[in-house]
Amino acid sequence: MTEIFFLILFAALGWLWWDSMQAREAAVAAARAACDAESLLFLDDTVSISSLKPARNAEGRLLLQRAYDFEFSDTGDNRVKGSVVMLGHRVMLLNLQPRAMATITTLH
Repeated sequence: MTEIFFLILFAALGWLWWDSMQAREAAVAAARAACDAESLLFLDDTVSISSLKPARNAEGRLLLQRAYDFEFSDTGDNRVKGSVVMLGHRVMLLNLQPRAMATITTLH
């Protein structure tokens, strides 16, 4: 009985790892596409998970909701945080924080 329990546990952990890699690749692709569309540099070419929790989709199906953080740059000299929220393998929210406004100096 114990062997069956551990077999099921390892199978579930394997599925979670595989599903997380698929969702992460979709998040990287979404972040890269958003940065390309806004003429921004997608830094480090990766995302990092910030949260994982169960959530329901519009049809009421229980899925894993993952939030990922990433960094981008508009000039190459700065790092700005962005985020992407995935429900299953579907992008639900992608946030590119507003770029800092250029400081205007006036001469008196």
